[in-house]
Amino acid sequence: MADQPEPLKSAVCRLVPLIPAGCVATYGQIAAYAGSPRAARQVGMVLAGLPETTLIPWQRVINAKGAISPRGKPGAVEIQRILLEEEGVKFLSDGSIDLRQYLWQPESIPQ
Repeated sequence: MADQPEPLKSAVCRLVPLIPAGCVATYGQIAAYAGSPRAARQVGMVLAGLPETTLIPWQRVINAKGAISPRGKPGAVEIQRILLEEEGVKFLSDGSIDLRQYLWQPESIPQ
C-alpha cells in the first residue's frame, strides 16, 4: 500500500476526532470535508494505518451503505461494531446503521 499524501492524512486525523460519540461519518464524507471528495478509499487506508494505540475514534467511520467495511485484520469488524454499540449506535437487522439517524451532520467544519 502506498503512503497517503500528508495533507490528506493530516486532514483525516483532524476531522475524525470531531465526530461525536454516538454518530458516524462515511469515508466519502470525511474525504469531501478534507477537500478530496474522490478519496474515500484513501481515507480508509489512512484509518487502517493508524497504530492500535491511537486515540482517533476510527470506529466512527463507515461506508456509504451504512455498513462496517471488512478489513484484513481478523476480528476488526466485530471490534468496530462493539465500539460503536458502546457509544449507543444501534445496528439494523442486516448489520447496517441507519444513516438518517446516526450520520454526523456538522453545521460547519473547522479548517
